[in-house]
Amino acid sequence: MTAPLIDPFQRAISYLRVSVTDRCDFRCVYCMSENMTFLPKKELLTLEELDRMCSTFVRLGVEKLRITGGEPLVRRDIMTFFQSMTRHLESGDLRELTLTTNGSQLARFADDLYAAGVRRVNISLDTLDEKKFADVTRWGRLPQVLKGIDAAQKAGLRVKINTVALKGFNEDELFTLVQWCAERDMDLTFIEVMPMGDIGNEDRLDQYWKLTDLRAQLAQQYTLTDLAERTGGPARYVQLQETGQKIGFITPLTHNFCESCNRVRLTCTGELYMCLGQEDMADLRAPLRNNPADDAPLEQAIRNAIAHKPKGHDFDYSRQAVDGQMSRHMSHTGG
Repeated sequence: MTAPLIDPFQRAISYLRVSVTDRCDFRCVYCMSENMTFLPKKELLTLEELDRMCSTFVRLGVEKLRITGGEPLVRRDIMTFFQSMTRHLESGDLRELTLTTNGSQLARFADDLYAAGVRRVNISLDTLDEKKFADVTRWGRLPQVLKGIDAAQKAGLRVKINTVALKGFNEDELFTLVQWCAERDMDLTFIEVMPMGDIGNEDRLDQYWKLTDLRAQLAQQYTLTDLAERTGGPARYVQLQETGQKIGFITPLTHNFCESCNRVRLTCTGELYMCLGQEDMADLRAPLRNNPADDAPLEQAIRNAIAHKPKGHDFDYSRQAVDGQMSRHMSHTGG
């Protein structure tokens, strides 16, 4: 049996997030600058290389695979990759294949995703106001996303909404979003804005809304019960007694979630980041491409990388400066 991936702090690495493209059909203000320069195609892992890379991680004990971007569904022929991962679900080696998306392409792909074995999708949605949605995504259209959510639920996919908490932007929609998700039987997770990359004229300190404040506002209207549940990610969950729905909080800045981190992130160019909030990474594309018929060098490169996984990240807003800001965009690492 292949030895599992264990980091220096005795955490088993069983969760891989994979960015399959840095491209997106939106330009969300906390994620990208409006005029992005995207990577040349030759730098990206091919779909066949992504299959081989992910299959190697599965062989080394990864049981959960989340496909991200950019927007993963804008990558040409991406469904062939999802279909190729189905074999790992059928064998039982992979327990879950999931997707994080902006929802814009779900009307086209929801049925195919379900057929490939995907059962849950996370959809990024920060507002239900059409004008504000256009403002925060720059290029996005809310009706297209809502149509995608309808298609996902009709196909049988469990939908979770991810909402970035943005001060002065969606504070006034807190209860509207919660009620909307409750009516549609969708879970909702709030995320603190993270300091990832130069995004142009936006000021992250002005954007930053502490989730402890958000939770306190929520508690004024609902009875919150803490849940012990974990889904393999960084969220902490509560249940609203009045609606029965689950609300998650991802709080890298007000509550460090690193102690139980079981995940690593692979970029669309084959760089493995052991931590979202650190610059250290390992190049896996070279051992993959230099040894087309032998996975042993790739396996060793993965093990060497996991041996350097840090204890935690360096994000910090406490000094009213964006200390610990990462130079790369979230779309490059995979959201």
